Amino acid sequence: MASGPKPQYLLRLDELTDGYSVVLYGNKKWGATKTTFTGGRSTKFYAEALDGSDFISLNLYRTRNGPKLKPCEMPAEKVIDFLKNYICFDQP
Repeated sequence: MASGPKPQYLLRLDELTDGYSVVLYGNKKWGATKTTFTGGRSTKFYAEALDGSDFISLNLYRTRNGPKLKPCEMPAEKVIDFLKNYICFDQP
């Protein structure tokens, strides 16, 4: 895997435990689910505003050349902003 400092969005994703968490983002509560696969080499993340107004969905692959962020049907900037700015409200 490539060395060097991790991007902030990746550090923030790593802060969440696998499973369901409630986070705050944009003055709303969101339900977030993180699942890690293949010994930590891939991560699926899905979050939805609890009022149903928006969602975030991504896959992350940790390759030898560094992390590859793959947002699902949305701009990478939206996903990165969410990951950089959520506030953890409740984790199991």
